[in-house]
Amino acid sequence: MRRRFGDGRAISLFTLGTMRALGSIEQMEAVLKAAVSAGINHLETAPAYGPAERFLGEAMKRSGTVPEGGWVITSKLLPGLSFQEGQQQLEAMLRRLDRPQLDNLAVHGINRPEHLEWALQGDGNALLDWAMDRGLARQVGFSSHGDTRLIQAALESGRFRFCSLHLHLLDPTRIPLARWALDHGLGVMAISPADKGGRLQAPSPTLVDDCRPIPPLTLAYRFLLAAGVSTLTIGAEAARDLELAATLAAADGPLDSSEKAALERLQSQRLRRLGADHCGQCRACLPCPQQVPIPDLLRLRNLAVGHDLSGFCQERYNLIARAGHWWESLDASACERCGDCLPRCPHQLPIPDLLEDTHRRLKASPRRRLWG
Repeated sequence: MRRRFGDGRAISLFTLGTMRALGSIEQMEAVLKAAVSAGINHLETAPAYGPAERFLGEAMKRSGTVPEGGWVITSKLLPGLSFQEGQQQLEAMLRRLDRPQLDNLAVHGINRPEHLEWALQGDGNALLDWAMDRGLARQVGFSSHGDTRLIQAALESGRFRFCSLHLHLLDPTRIPLARWALDHGLGVMAISPADKGGRLQAPSPTLVDDCRPIPPLTLAYRFLLAAGVSTLTIGAEAARDLELAATLAAADGPLDSSEKAALERLQSQRLRRLGADHCGQCRACLPCPQQVPIPDLLRLRNLAVGHDLSGFCQERYNLIARAGHWWESLDASACERCGDCLPRCPHQLPIPDLLEDTHRRLKASPRRRLWG
């Protein structure tokens, strides 16, 4: 089963992300073969993923297994490069991949307004035009870890034909952005809905019970596919990581009654545990005078209390101020209890108290990011 992806070639419901199979070229080759068996034809990579492009290029040459119609390849360039730097990096990418052209070239992380400005004006705009004019890329897009207003501005700019967004079962706040993009003919790729979506490949027993009788990861994948998302990325380290994708390779239909019931149970259990402290993510509390990202922090509290995902939430919380523009820069301890947010909350949440509780629950020793 394949879906339209912007103006490019149709792609499989699942995409092989290449930031994990980095032990050796042989490891990458084994994962590539498993991807073909799982019905995958789309590969996502980037120079920022260490040796991924080089390993991928060598593995594709060695492997005699290719999906029908050949591989569709997406790679990415970080914003802020000069025109000459961008030219050199794109040409180096193509050499590593041993390809004359990328199917999809993305700006890797439009996370701040200046990143979008780079892509729409000056060197970034010229670089993307040059890549298209020279036939080095069939279409251009972007990935983003930014806020919804920035993503909407990027989508509405007309510069891009696809996007990669954080779209998750347990964090559906960007689903309206995905629907807008799909309605306007853009391709939409969900960034790591298993790992970034709550480490659903190793869910808590509580979450398993909340989703029964459907495993959480299966429910997460079906939720996104039924919403029309073009493709879901899987950062596979070994062939076994693609087994579920193989099972769901053609699972593009609407949700059935059992899936709908599981989603309702998931929601009701979260609301039951959180009670009056549930943050509905309406974002009416913003802006905070101290720039505290209130909804994003309380979302982690929702997951920790609502589904016992404390390990995942601690990991995400302790990336704050340690991941550059890829994640938030202020944690809940930055709240000065000024009270500006209180009258704006439609549910009268005791926001300063909840932020204090969030920090107490989730503050832990920092962990290293997968890539830097």
